[in-house]
Amino acid sequence: MDATRAFFRDRPTGKVAAVYNHPRAAVLACARVKYAAGVDSRQVQLVTPLDVDWGRKVEPEGVGIARTAVRAHVSCALLGFVVALVGWLALYLADLAIVASTPASSLFAMLMFGTMFGLLLGGLLTIRPDHDAVISSVREATRTGRWAVVVHPVTRPEFELSVRALEDTGVPVARTP
Repeated sequence: MDATRAFFRDRPTGKVAAVYNHPRAAVLACARVKYAAGVDSRQVQLVTPLDVDWGRKVEPEGVGIARTAVRAHVSCALLGFVVALVGWLALYLADLAIVASTPASSLFAMLMFGTMFGLLLGGLLTIRPDHDAVISSVREATRTGRWAVVVHPVTRPEFELSVRALEDTGVPVARTP
């Protein structure tokens, strides 16, 4: 199982974007990627310079984002709790003086810190830094009066075919890993 699937159930996790100077080139790229990758029309979004709500075209999974945030925070908090518990147990069994002399207090402190760091990691994962390249390229395109094509592939083959189809148009392609 892919490690990101543990946190990101809001499939697809991949996105592909390409920026064009002319609207005709962007429309042709949309048609090309639909044909070449075999994706549905709803999976290909054309972002124009006048799109006020372009963010919805880049990140349409609004409901999934809240679910992802809760899932990532809970999973990471539990992971931090378990790591802290195992760490405390190792220190206790090693008969470290500060842990052995105050076992309840040291256990409480380690569990609190472990859980807190887990929650921080969950927050970091929730902001989806892997989507930054796609979001930045589309934001820059709309700000500078250019057009962007954003593809939301569902499967890995669709992702690869989408990347190849957009690269064949001769423009740089931004994608999530």
